[in-house]
Amino acid sequence: MDPLESPHHARHPRPTTPVTGELAVTTASMDDWLQVARWAAEEGWNPGRGDAPIFHAVDPAGFFIGRLGGRPVTAVSIVNYSPQYAFLGFYLVHPDHRGRGLGLATWRAAFPHAGDRTVGLDAVPAQQAAYQRAGFAPAHQTTRYGGIPTSTTPADPPTITPVTDGHLNSLATYDQQCFPADRSTFLAHWLTAPGHVAYAAVRDGEITGYGVIRPAQDGRRIGPLFADTPEDADALFNTLITHLSPGEEVHLDIPEPHKGALSLAGAHGLAPRSHTIRMYTGPVPPTHEDRTYAVTTLELG
Repeated sequence: MDPLESPHHARHPRPTTPVTGELAVTTASMDDWLQVARWAAEEGWNPGRGDAPIFHAVDPAGFFIGRLGGRPVTAVSIVNYSPQYAFLGFYLVHPDHRGRGLGLATWRAAFPHAGDRTVGLDAVPAQQAAYQRAGFAPAHQTTRYGGIPTSTTPADPPTITPVTDGHLNSLATYDQQCFPADRSTFLAHWLTAPGHVAYAAVRDGEITGYGVIRPAQDGRRIGPLFADTPEDADALFNTLITHLSPGEEVHLDIPEPHKGALSLAGAHGLAPRSHTIRMYTGPVPPTHEDRTYAVTTLELG
């Protein structure tokens, strides 16, 4: 990752292509984004193995690649979820080209895609101050927990059922209570993609939570894990981890204000591995934050 090298750039700078010498910033193709996913893996982000095509389909115009002499060297995504909300991720510069202002140039060319939307991102601690100078304000810390999990026996568990196509509309409605925008299109792919396994919690015929586990570069990742109650979250977690191989690790990203989610991770034997800071440029539509036991991804919120 490249830090934002200037404290004085505007939130909506005028795009220029090419920029910074021979750097040309354009929207990224699916093949381009598969390359960016490999960069993310090399950075230790532990992306999901099938994330790239699902991410790209949400807003194909929101993925940007910077090239020098035709060679990809920088990337950033700004995914527009709604007229009010966007999310920024994959702010990357190839290690051979860092320290030259190429990341900032890519940012400046791409950021107008967000328009007047509030933009969210998950910042590594070393970049928090730079993002604040760019107009982002910190909201909370998110901690990645990981390890080989143990099972628990939740009291009063709900009915846990595999997600089918018949659940998609109901889950999209539930998801809107936990996420700042309607992301029905994203969920239709996320819940049913090859390798992804999704379960819903049900009480009295009503959905009270859902979770997804998927293969990653290292072990598997759970995200999202949304639930009405600790018992619902625990039951979903116990079911999701049945898809791990013996000795396989699981990872999930927990917003630290949710103490119940931190307790759940600890009860299953997971330990903190790293943390990021969720930041926004403006007001965010209200959600039931108490239902977020794990965010979906750090790259798309």
